[in-house]
Amino acid sequence: MRFGSTPYIASRAKSRRKALADRARLRQLINHAPDQLTVAVADLGYRSEIDRYAATYDGGDLIEAALTDNLEHELDNITKLCSGKVARIVSVYTNRFEYHNAKAVLRAVVNEVDLERVAHDILPDINDINTPWLQIIERADDLRSAVVLMRRKPFGPALNALPEDSPLAAYEDALDRHYFADALSSLSGTQADVRMLRGLLAAEIDHRNIVNLLEAAAMGLEGKDVTEALIPGGRLIPKRVFSVVSNGGRASLLEVLRPASRFDMAAFEASIEAADAAMSLDPVITWLAARENAHLNRMSYLHPVSALPVVHYIAMKVKEVKDLRIITRGLMAGLPADVVEAHVI
Repeated sequence: MRFGSTPYIASRAKSRRKALADRARLRQLINHAPDQLTVAVADLGYRSEIDRYAATYDGGDLIEAALTDNLEHELDNITKLCSGKVARIVSVYTNRFEYHNAKAVLRAVVNEVDLERVAHDILPDINDINTPWLQIIERADDLRSAVVLMRRKPFGPALNALPEDSPLAAYEDALDRHYFADALSSLSGTQADVRMLRGLLAAEIDHRNIVNLLEAAAMGLEGKDVTEALIPGGRLIPKRVFSVVSNGGRASLLEVLRPASRFDMAAFEASIEAADAAMSLDPVITWLAARENAHLNRMSYLHPVSALPVVHYIAMKVKEVKDLRIITRGLMAGLPADVVEAHVI
């Protein structure tokens, strides 16, 4: 295979995905004592980052810094392998991380998080790509001034168009809407890989809207505020029914979802029952995440020589880091292993 060719890139991505921690290895990690976690995480492929930060941090802080650093470098590495059409399609997916960084900056400003902590745990200053983000935190006096400093970003005009007294949640919703609108508009054409990625984005939109609607129903919210938090572009909940689902509570949401041919309504309702029993939406969120993972598996399997295995690997790498963070935080906080496992596997 020629270096930089689509078969080469897809093969590298699949090889890296297979090296990620599977369920069995995560279960083993969950059963470690907190003081054994650092060594166990290092053995999963994070040793160089653990060693790099060992002089500065220890315990959970050390693991989190190592995870963040590793993820940024791995994403940078895999995207640099891509070129041509593969690079264009992969960038549609990876552009979301720019939006994630913007959210991290806004949250840090609102919550007055120490710049040094952000520079080590969230946006490591060891990576030059994070320097502009850290400068925004350093220069911003409040939420609105941080938004103004982002005005030249692709999403800058959308953020600055919001009223000056908008809360953090409104800016985060605007970032989500802008990302998905831009991503979907970038995926033109009828090629199979493009259609599959559009399907994944539509599923992500639907899932976010479902969670937002369930949260709103639980809090007794309805009307314009709920509608404005929804993201257009989904297939299960098209924009034309936004008003209906925003004003009818959980019952109207279920009524809209029920006719969908590719949505396991029985399993979804079971997850809602579990959520009611637990008084938490975690069972629903876990079920929706599994549905997204199934879509990723399917698109990568059906189109093995395309950009989709790269997207699949990136999504699974992000998931691995997220799972390891949950395990680390859970065990360090003294949570029982079964509680931690329920949020990961």
